[in-house]
Amino acid sequence: MTTPQHCPGYEQFKNLKSFSCKCPSCGEAKEIFSDEFDKKHTCAKCGQEIDFTQCTLEGSA
Repeated sequence: MTTPQHCPGYEQFKNLKSFSCKCPSCGEAKEIFSDEFDKKHTCAKCGQEIDFTQCTLEGSA
């Protein structure tokens, strides 16, 4: 038996990208991951929908 070098699920998330999106209404930042683009996201502060065309790449896992 060998010890795994990565935690379970590592392969599933190793190409995941993190994006920072600002609310078009209040400017509050929200982190959204590349596997969440098919979901609707709203600002936790004001409730406005987040526009993905305004997102910038912050990093990758």
